[in-house]
Amino acid sequence: MNLILFGPPGAGKGTQSKMLIDKFNIVQISTGDMLRDEVKSQSDLGKSAKSIMDRGDLISDEIIISMIKKRLLMSDCKNGFILDGFPRTLNQALELEALLEDLKIKIDHVIQIEVDENLLLERINKRATENENIRNDDNSLILKNRIKVYKKDTMPLIEYFKNQKKLNTINGMQIIEKVSQDILKILWLFKNIDCIFVKIIIPDLFRLDRS
Repeated sequence: MNLILFGPPGAGKGTQSKMLIDKFNIVQISTGDMLRDEVKSQSDLGKSAKSIMDRGDLISDEIIISMIKKRLLMSDCKNGFILDGFPRTLNQALELEALLEDLKIKIDHVIQIEVDENLLLERINKRATENENIRNDDNSLILKNRIKVYKKDTMPLIEYFKNQKKLNTINGMQIIEKVSQDILKILWLFKNIDCIFVKIIIPDLFRLDRS
């Protein structure tokens, strides 16, 4: 099962990704985590990305796409993956579509977590006060800029995925457990439909073929 999970910063994508990883034995591919690892290692990529990340702006598509391709080719992605934080723009979505077609990989579901902006600010401030290892991009000023960038660049993705009939929208204003339940309902619904097709439709086709 291959998924795209998106929503504004602070919407709880990381929390829901962990739940899905445990339920379906798939891996999380977080562009944010990969970039922060590069920054921590002080690689050339990390150094060039640090100032951009500190401002809350987006890294170039070329860098992100090359990182995604490298990660998708790793063996642990064969059972399925969650793309967390990617794509963020319509151009990235088109680039991803071309990449996945080249790799003969398909996206099964796209899940959007909707959260109110005021709640996002509350969450991020709470994260900052409760966590000693505060990320540089976890403060209200930078978050406001990240939300602004999200609205401008990421919102057009909604129509793109709607047209592909893959978009599922979840109310992220609920408690964490209810958000998880709603996501699982969507995934199990489609999984059960697939099982019904295999158990009922395919045997019928074989019977027709024999007759």
